[in-house]
Amino acid sequence: MEMLKVKGTGIVDARGVQVRLRGFGVGGWMNSENFINGYPGFESGLRAALAEELGRSQAEFLWNRMLDHFLTEDDIRLMKELGCTVVRLPLNYRHFETDEQPGVWLEKGFNRLNQALAWCRKHELYAILDMHAVPGWQDPDWHSDHYGHLALIWSHRQFQDRFVTLWEEFARRYKDESAIAGYNIMNEPVTGVPYGFFGFPYKPDWDAMNRLNRRTVEAIRRIDADHIIFLEGDKFSALFSGMDAPSAENLVYSSHNYVKPCLGIGPYPGEFSDVHWNRNHMKTDFERQEGTTFCNKHGVPLWVGEFGAALDGNKAEVPYRLKALDDQLSVFEEAGVDWTIWTWKDMGMMGLAFVDPESDYVRAVAPVLAAKREIGTDTWVKNQPQTAIQKQASVLADSILARLPETGVDRNLFRFYVCQSLLANFTGAFLHPLYARCFRGMTEAQIDRTMQSFALANCSINEGLKKVLAKHLAQPEPDSRTSRT
Repeated sequence: MEMLKVKGTGIVDARGVQVRLRGFGVGGWMNSENFINGYPGFESGLRAALAEELGRSQAEFLWNRMLDHFLTEDDIRLMKELGCTVVRLPLNYRHFETDEQPGVWLEKGFNRLNQALAWCRKHELYAILDMHAVPGWQDPDWHSDHYGHLALIWSHRQFQDRFVTLWEEFARRYKDESAIAGYNIMNEPVTGVPYGFFGFPYKPDWDAMNRLNRRTVEAIRRIDADHIIFLEGDKFSALFSGMDAPSAENLVYSSHNYVKPCLGIGPYPGEFSDVHWNRNHMKTDFERQEGTTFCNKHGVPLWVGEFGAALDGNKAEVPYRLKALDDQLSVFEEAGVDWTIWTWKDMGMMGLAFVDPESDYVRAVAPVLAAKREIGTDTWVKNQPQTAIQKQASVLADSILARLPETGVDRNLFRFYVCQSLLANFTGAFLHPLYARCFRGMTEAQIDRTMQSFALANCSINEGLKKVLAKHLAQPEPDSRTSRT
């Protein structure tokens, strides 16, 4: 494999041949998430509960076996067979260092990543290393392994130092690894928290973001002059207006593009939040997004690092979600941008591969899955009606707002974060012991057999999603991408 680099608004290999990056993100592997892996709450809290209930050794074995089966050579091989050129590998910093001993590197984490990179080399599939959960948290949501709503990295120098040091270590280890397309240094930054976010008008701290981006890019470049560096916009990769103009070579910018017709309820084309969505609006919306206009203005590549469709609701709704996704992908292809869809494998919501509902794992954690559904702990899901408890939480949010002085907050966002705080974070943590007890009394052989449910050979494939993706993964390489309109 050849090292990739930026040329104009495109990406080329060492011979100058155009390379389109199209593929999947692998959420749920070295950064686990509740709706992907089928647990409540946040990863580090769950792992602590497992250690408390099962003992540290047994808990570590359980988690390792989940990851061992979640991503194997079979997964990488199938991605390549589907026509993918890249896989985005989300990473949690806790696989590489501990909070107690930062900078003391955990070789078991690097060894796991190295194995995946070896599979990528073998099958000629590029990898993007994505730091999905960073020291001090970069945003207020669960996917940064977060149990609260703070993003401390933007205001605490010690977390910034750890972040930069971690990327320096990655640069040292992987500067000559041509199977790596580049470094996605931070997933979905959100600088405007806590005040100015939870329903208040959002106020990015561009100085904090630009300062940390510059420092990290410079630190990497002192060690690794060649790999592409991917930078995401603020507010979950949506805002770019205050970002520094590109100040170094080999920079690619990344937006995330989750749109309502792919995640909501209702016919498509059709009305979503009083807006009529069809392909024309999908195109207009994408062209107006700050990530698109920023990259066009500066003549740099745009990579849509995340997007996807919710496919686990009413079966009658699934064709609408797939049609919306098909249109979205056609817009990306027409614009000539790179993309990675979220996500490769999960419990049946968004993944191409999903855990069989009759599997040993689903049977083992059935009480947890039932509680999650009844309570509504996975609060960001929008393609299913609210649970009774979620409705009560929304009433509580309205009651709180009614007793506050005029705040100017967005009522729907306020409701959402009351629900998330109460149900996903607080209540989700109370379900951690219930999850752990599902494995009490199991032998290591039984645990391993249960976690084999995540192995690709034991998973089902969403054939509708596969058909849509195959159509766009088969698009030919353009003759030139030195300009984009």
